[in-house]
Amino acid sequence: MHARRSGDRSGGTTLEQAIARFLTYLTAERRASRHTVAAYRRDLEQLARFAREKAAANADHRPARARSKAPAPGKASATGKALATGEAPSPDEAPAVDGLDVLLLRSWLGSLARTHAPASIARKVGAARALLRYLERRGEVDKNAAAQLALPKVRRPLPTFLDVDAAAEVMEIPGAETAEGLRDRAMLETLYGAGLRVSELCGLDLTHVDRRPADRAAVRVVGKGDKERIVPLGSHALAAIERYLERRDELADPTTGARDPRALFLSRRGARIGVRRVQALVQRYGALGAGRADLHPHALRHTCATHLLDGGADLRAIQKLLGHASLATTQRYTHVSIDHLLKVYDAAHPMARKRSPA
Repeated sequence: MHARRSGDRSGGTTLEQAIARFLTYLTAERRASRHTVAAYRRDLEQLARFAREKAAANADHRPARARSKAPAPGKASATGKALATGEAPSPDEAPAVDGLDVLLLRSWLGSLARTHAPASIARKVGAARALLRYLERRGEVDKNAAAQLALPKVRRPLPTFLDVDAAAEVMEIPGAETAEGLRDRAMLETLYGAGLRVSELCGLDLTHVDRRPADRAAVRVVGKGDKERIVPLGSHALAAIERYLERRDELADPTTGARDPRALFLSRRGARIGVRRVQALVQRYGALGAGRADLHPHALRHTCATHLLDGGADLRAIQKLLGHASLATTQRYTHVSIDHLLKVYDAAHPMARKRSPA
């Protein structure tokens, strides 16, 4: 079924124009992160290119008098021009919004299936659904054609995590002799102890940490969509942060002595530490402390959640701690804990051991 406009309210809106407005909506109204907006942009630009190529191929099969004039060689694509400059592409080049029907979308998915993994296809379907849902609410299409698409089955791998002993060993690796070592220990303890995302850790300011009273220490975190939450700081994380703050001023630009006055965690040159640097440090300490050269900051977040669940924490409390929008995301950790429990059972319970044949 075609995704038609209600009456003529869209005024001949092209797909590229609709995408540009949708991305603006995500940024300005939904306050989506730049990474989220960039992902939607890539997926929807790909859909627009496919729609244009499909329209051109269909035009080639029409009588010569009915064919649209082909764009001149070397001419900039309508999608790139519209999304980059905000200019409206010509109707001859740009597919209309009401051309997004189920047949076109299924054809698009068929082309993706040859080159993309199921998880990537599912993400692209999600982008198309979100765009058409936005247009449906605005009355520019009668129905969300993407809602009729069947999503490919995606097997989500279980979160990777460290056991308690391995996590403790990783925390102990950074040295206490330098400001950088103290900073690294504080970052590791905060990632593991508070279950932060790496972007949340790097975005922490000095004013976000509430250290008093010690038994109620917490950190104010700005998460996805600029949503704020308060996360408790454990005693180990709090102690590590306090030791680091005593020597934080040593991290400064070697020439000017300047440093970021707001950032909690600084680079060697006094700037706010970046995500890639934290990723590299976690990988290094993972290899040294746990023999895990593949360790990444999100694995420490997974480790925090899994250990909380193993310790009897409520799923809803873990959801709030981690800042998950959906409880289904948090429930993934129950599978990890059950798998871990079964391994412990198989190794320890006498009835689980296989008897050797007589």
